[in-house]
Order: sequence, then structure tokens, then C-alpha cells
Amino acid sequence: MSSLAVPAVLAPRRTWHTDLPVLLVAVCWGASYLAAKEITTARTVLAVLVLRFALALPALAVAGRRSLRALTGAQWRGAALLGLILAGIFLLETYGVVHTSATNAGLIISLTMIFTPLAEAAVTRTRPTPSFLGAAALSVLGVVLLTQGAGFTRPSPGDLLMLLAACARTVHVLAMSRIKAVQGAGALPLTTVQLGSAVAVFALLSAAGGGPAPWTAATGFGAREWAGLLFLSALCTVFAFFVQMWAVRRTSASRVSLLLGTEPLWAAGAGIALGGDRLGALGLAGGALVLAGTAWGRRAAA
Repeated sequence: MSSLAVPAVLAPRRTWHTDLPVLLVAVCWGASYLAAKEITTARTVLAVLVLRFALALPALAVAGRRSLRALTGAQWRGAALLGLILAGIFLLETYGVVHTSATNAGLIISLTMIFTPLAEAAVTRTRPTPSFLGAAALSVLGVVLLTQGAGFTRPSPGDLLMLLAACARTVHVLAMSRIKAVQGAGALPLTTVQLGSAVAVFALLSAAGGGPAPWTAATGFGAREWAGLLFLSALCTVFAFFVQMWAVRRTSASRVSLLLGTEPLWAAGAGIALGGDRLGALGLAGGALVLAGTAWGRRAAA
């Protein structure tokens, strides 16, 4: 009997068995901006980044030990290069969220969904559709209004850092698609090497930067800070990665992408409900435009 011959009552249930864990990843990622903001200061950014990914890395390395040994020298070098870009992304995001609201951070970073197709069109010298350009314009207008929630003032340094982080995410996506050496590598070893490279960068910068050492910052953490750190490491990194790997084998990549694309909604919800963010009328209008523009852009680029 064909696998399509499933009772109609059972099909939605099985779909939701896959969708719910992916949606939970989007919720975790959305809440990660608030969690990072609450446990990080400008002086402890590097220490927190070392701790977050050093805690996650052993689990990934153990799970992917066989596939790591199978990587070629070129694949190791390509993954390490991607790890340097990834380190830049997390530095920009974490310093950015320290200096802006969790709501702004989550919404501004969602511009990656607009920037990536635009950058890809520029690289391949293809013209974006009018519909996609309209979505991009709507999203940019939304960010302008979002960052002016208290009136028309200069955007905060954190807003600008999050905008640069969205650009860096775009560079990372393009690099993954254009570095030939990594295109045949598995997702698990590729991610593990990237995170390892990023941790090395964070550790070197921490040692040279004069801020508190990771272990010094860790000894100063209370229960709340440790809970936030474990949330970022276990749920937002290890759990998120394995759910994505599991889900793409059971449903379409586009469906996974669509569910993960709800991340800005959860970021805004966590920032407003738990973080005490207040956007004002302009900010609320801007957030709505960002969400509408990125959703429109995702459909137009499909």
C-alpha cells in the first residue's frame, strides 16, 4: 500500500509531530535574545560566548566523531573559514543585544531573509522580481520605524550592530553555497568545525581583550545566569541543531524554513511579555511591517 494512503485523520497528527519540535526551536531562538541580554554585559560578551559554545561543542563532537574523521583537509579548511564568519555573526549579535532591546534585536536580524536573496541576485547578476523589491522596501521601512519607537532619533548602537549581524548572516549563507570544498560535507561535522573555530576566536579575543576570563565570569554566575547560559547552550544550540537534522528527513526543507521563520514573532513576544520592552505606536507599526515584509519576501523568493 502506498504511503500516501494514510487516513486523513492521521496525516495532520503526524505532520504536527514534526512541526512542533521545529516550532519549539523557533521559540527558543526568539527567546535567546532576551536570555543573552539578561546574562551578558558589554564586559562579559566574550566570556559568555566562550562558555555557551564550549558547553555545546562536546555533545556535537561526540555525536559526529565518525563523520569528523571522514572530512578532507579542504573541508576542514572551508569549515574553519565559515567558522570565522560565524564568530563575527555572534559577536555582532551579542554586543548588539546588549545595547538594544531584545525585541529590536529579533526583528532586525530577520532582515537576513531579505538581504540574502538580494545579495544572491547581485552575485549571480539576476534581477529581483518587483514583488520581492516591494517586500524589501517594506521591511526596510519597518526597521526605520521600529528603531524610532520613542520618536525620530538616531538608531542606537545596538540597532546598527544587529543590522551588521544580518549582513554577516547573509555573507555566511552565500559563503556556504559558494565554497565548493564544504558542499559535500555533512551538516553535523560542518557545524562542529565551525563552532570549534568560533570558540577559538572567542577564547583568543577574551585572552587579549582584558575582560573577565570565562571561568571568572562563570564563578560569578548565580542560578538565574546559569539557567540562561544552559538555555542558550543546550536548547538554542545542541537541541536546535539536532531537531533541524531530524526534521528535514521527515518533512520538506521549505516547511522547516517557514516554521523557523517565525523566530521574530517569538523574539518580540518574549521581549514585550518578559523583558518589559515598550515599542510605542511607531515601534509597533515598524515591527508589523518587518514581519509582513519578510513573510512577503520569503514567498516572493520561493
